[in-house]
Amino acid sequence: MNLRNQWPVLPLAAVLASGLLTGCGSESGDSGGTGSSVVMGMSDDVLATDPAAGYDPGSWLLFNNVFQSLLSFPKGSTEPQPELAKQCGFTDTRAMVYKCELKDGLKFSNGDDLTSEDVKFTFDRMLKIADPAGPALMFPMLDKVETPDAKTAVFHLKVPDATFPSKIASGAGSIVDHRQYDANALRTDHQAIGSGPYKLDSFDKDQAVFSVNGNYKGSAKPNNSGVTLKFFHGDRTALKEALLDGDIDIAYRGLTATDITQLDQQDDSKGIDVIEGTSAEVQHLVFNMKDPVAGKLGVRKAMAYLIDRDALIKDVYQGTATPLYSIVPAGVAGHNTAFFDTYGARPSQAKAAAALRADDITGKVKLTLWSTPSRYGPATDEELKAIAEQLNASGLFDADVKSVAFDQYEKDIAAGKYGVYVKGWVPDYPDADNFTAPFFGKGNVLDNHYDNRTITGTLLPGTAAQSDRAATDKDFGRLQNIVADELPVLPVWQAKQYAVVRDGVYGLEYCLDSSTVFRFWELSKSS
Repeated sequence: MNLRNQWPVLPLAAVLASGLLTGCGSESGDSGGTGSSVVMGMSDDVLATDPAAGYDPGSWLLFNNVFQSLLSFPKGSTEPQPELAKQCGFTDTRAMVYKCELKDGLKFSNGDDLTSEDVKFTFDRMLKIADPAGPALMFPMLDKVETPDAKTAVFHLKVPDATFPSKIASGAGSIVDHRQYDANALRTDHQAIGSGPYKLDSFDKDQAVFSVNGNYKGSAKPNNSGVTLKFFHGDRTALKEALLDGDIDIAYRGLTATDITQLDQQDDSKGIDVIEGTSAEVQHLVFNMKDPVAGKLGVRKAMAYLIDRDALIKDVYQGTATPLYSIVPAGVAGHNTAFFDTYGARPSQAKAAAALRADDITGKVKLTLWSTPSRYGPATDEELKAIAEQLNASGLFDADVKSVAFDQYEKDIAAGKYGVYVKGWVPDYPDADNFTAPFFGKGNVLDNHYDNRTITGTLLPGTAAQSDRAATDKDFGRLQNIVADELPVLPVWQAKQYAVVRDGVYGLEYCLDSSTVFRFWELSKSS
């Protein structure tokens, strides 16, 4: 998910052997929620209330609470379990036909029945609209959806894809009411009709107000009577002040590393707690392979030998991230340390100089690092300036940094105007596939003109078709090694997740795991 975009994996071999993945655990229904309402602030915006359009962290936060998917990721788990579905599974050994049977008595928040017709409508609509800012790009493998009866949906895939269950368990699988959504166009009224634990009561530029959905039937049990989500539009100072002043109960996404460190050191009289969670969000430097400077392998290798990730984490991020040495982050099955093994963890001016000489490059390399100020984290500009200083300190580079607003940034990248630029990624589903196929597959999100036929023709389709996900480790390792050798991207860091809360607010530890699902229903607040 382009940050907008971040794990062990569903054991599909067992699913294929048994035929179906069946539901477990308790269900809630006709619940009004308990406890006080909770007010949360974040610096991100919610860019869409329509699941066919949203592909950013703020929008998926809304989707995960207002809508249901056929499957979902329970707290603390990276394996999807049935949510709307009673049971799901591949019906063939090639992972090309996936069948789900819906639970009985499902309804949307407005009282409309939810049937397989809504499931088919949701996916047909998303693919037909194909909004460039939406999640349709996650489903190039989907051929058609059939509905033999009101409780059964059958997905036919064009190519084998063992990660399909994880994809439909994400925010991209949010099921909409076919009576309330246009099959050919996005909603523009900022309303949302779903079947999730919460319903959206109001939405404007400053806040979204949610209340508990009494028609919800699923595994979540709301521990509050509602949530108000306040938007701070990138104003991190205002977000911090609102928390300290008691105007919000939770600050999530957007506080700087300095803010987090300072708040963590506040004395108890401030009534503030910093909650740390796990994350698979990553950030890379991306190289335009057609650029006259960055397109040279010697330049890219020299940068890989010179960048000091540990110093960046210490000086810029103050320990709120960890160094990343491959495109698949730590904690995700298939991860290796290809960049550490190839370029080491400590800068080497001698090896960088040798890489430049091997490419017949003499004199200082003049280079601009392109940044955008907040889209990929509040310290992005500062980070790239620190990287430029590291490169220049070697005496081999004359690097500077330019930062532009995100809209222009994306247009310029698509036009090929930048040689080196930064991209962040928050994953859509917990599989190494989601850190590789979007970057190196057809229509990749990096726009850097990189194509490796072994990756696109063999490794990606081969790993996608493998039902035993543990058996993909070798091929994903090979893919990561190729990327480390050819350097279309340079991994920099892997994030940690943080939320800062006032005393008396609980449940955040269940909202900050690697599934990237922020669960409103886990939040509670003492009176």
